[in-house]
Amino acid sequence: MKKIALAGAVLLGSLAAQAQKPLTPEQLWKWGRVSGLGITRDNRSVVYAVSTPNAGENKNVRKLYRIPLAGGLAVELPNTDGLLANSRISPDGKHILRSEAVQVETVTSTDKYPDLKKSNAYIYTSLNYRHWDTWRDGKYDHVFVAPLVNGKPGTAKDIMPGEKFDCPQKPFGGDEDFIWHPDGKKIIYVTKKKAGTEYALSTNTDLYEYELATGVTRNLTEENQGYDVNPAFNTKGQLAWLQMKRDGYESDKQDIVVLNGAAKLNLTQHRDDIHVNSFQWSEDGSSLFFTAATDGTIQLFNVTYPGLTKMMPVITQVTKGDFDITGIVGQVGNTLVVSRTDMNHPAELFTVDLTNGSLKQLTHVNDAVLKTTGICKTERRFVTTTDKKKMLVWVIYPPGFDASKKYPTLLYCQGGPQSALTQMYSYRWNFQLMASQGYIVVAPNRRGMPGHGTEWNEQVSKDWGGQVLKDYLSAIDDVANEPYVDKNRLGCVGPSFGGYSVYALAGIHEKRFKSFISHDGIFDFRSMYGTTEELFFVNWDLGGPYWDSKNKAAQRTYEHSPSNFVDKWDTPILIIQGGKDYRVPVEQGLQAFQAAQLRGIKSKLLYLPEENHWVLTAQNALVWQREFFSWLKETLN
Repeated sequence: MKKIALAGAVLLGSLAAQAQKPLTPEQLWKWGRVSGLGITRDNRSVVYAVSTPNAGENKNVRKLYRIPLAGGLAVELPNTDGLLANSRISPDGKHILRSEAVQVETVTSTDKYPDLKKSNAYIYTSLNYRHWDTWRDGKYDHVFVAPLVNGKPGTAKDIMPGEKFDCPQKPFGGDEDFIWHPDGKKIIYVTKKKAGTEYALSTNTDLYEYELATGVTRNLTEENQGYDVNPAFNTKGQLAWLQMKRDGYESDKQDIVVLNGAAKLNLTQHRDDIHVNSFQWSEDGSSLFFTAATDGTIQLFNVTYPGLTKMMPVITQVTKGDFDITGIVGQVGNTLVVSRTDMNHPAELFTVDLTNGSLKQLTHVNDAVLKTTGICKTERRFVTTTDKKKMLVWVIYPPGFDASKKYPTLLYCQGGPQSALTQMYSYRWNFQLMASQGYIVVAPNRRGMPGHGTEWNEQVSKDWGGQVLKDYLSAIDDVANEPYVDKNRLGCVGPSFGGYSVYALAGIHEKRFKSFISHDGIFDFRSMYGTTEELFFVNWDLGGPYWDSKNKAAQRTYEHSPSNFVDKWDTPILIIQGGKDYRVPVEQGLQAFQAAQLRGIKSKLLYLPEENHWVLTAQNALVWQREFFSWLKETLN
């Protein structure tokens, strides 16, 4: 009997091991991507969308669902008509809003010279001639308002006639950029009323109030010089929005500000460690829920709004744990619906019990596949940096990790540079996917990341070649001391600022790494300054133009350009570059590849002509991941 029991146990163990399969790129691109759309008018259900990639068709299939707030069976919907409030219709039901592209400038040759119909030239007289992944064609997105007559829109009016400004904001603005005032008589919209070169140099985005009866527009945030975005009213008619103070600094501390009559109150400025991501008013309008990075995760917080009293706003952390709260869907009483991820699980919707912060999973879109997918252990590690600070480092281990074995190990360098490294679930830089191919992943919360205080976050600016690079090396050196790390098989990978970090470390790593992968990284600071589209970014983070010999901060930065250290390169490198990336333009990757080739270094270029700073299409993403892992297999295994 004992022998039979032992054999049965071995068989069960074998079946369990077979059931848990490592995550593959093909499987990753089959996950249903869940996004909450809102709570139904009757407060009983949650409406959400699931977008599932179809790699064969190279597109996404989007479906709509409704699920009871208390949990249960999800029902597919043909549409959301009547279920959710239509934020485009005014509160009094008399008008409707929309956005539309309007031709304001003559830019193309066919517009300027109608007799030359087969020409395809663009003519510019200022900067901002291209943005993110699109060349300016003279059209700007404007807000239109139309009366509703028997439920149908009448003639629409452009509330921004002739203006060379966008609303929604490009490239990422949406419906949140133009909203109704609760009285139905005014529209609040977001735009940066700067054009051309001035636009490219500034982040001074404002909230404007347009009055329907008079056509008068008023700037509500004229005194603030940085970003003012994401306006939202509470049930009492008080307006809140997100604000950064300094012009030109896209990663400044972001706070919640409330306007009550003529009085403005910053609710979060007293907390140096709080950089707000997003927010939503509570049902009763007495407080706001918001998300923010903290200690290597993104959590849900609440801040009270004291109105016109002299009381200090009180900030409370609602959720805690090794996961990210990635979005707020809505509230019903003591229940809040949110989106949640961690390094092993893509986004699903959860309910939060506001009395105790506990979470309960609401949607289960990917549960069936996850049951057969190997889970990767993630652990917090605290590393002492060269300036004697404690740095959080996430370490992600392969499924079935065995400490008696040795594993190839990857140092992951995060983008940004001021971008939090948390329990995120990426469809490209996916830690579970990397670890599932047999690699330990080391992901440091190095200098320049929110969630560890403003000072820590700002130490990267104008010092790209300094402490941040030392932080990377401190992290990999510390983890490499473990007996299960194969020091002869260390790799270094990263996108954007992380791609820059790869190029920079390639010149100073002193033979630590056997392989590098850089995606859309900055290789040469001079040509980056000369071709990137949002000049405020390089002015702030690099310190200014390379020709300003009196600007010591800028000159120090340009001295640390990775292109200055190519003579030290000695390690195989894969370079990935998007052709429509105008933030880190194509010459950055091409220069790096050319330098590596001319120096006789084993190197490969993956060029994606139709992708921007990201990889958005399914088949290109699969090419990306196959090349990524084949390169690692070729150079590390």
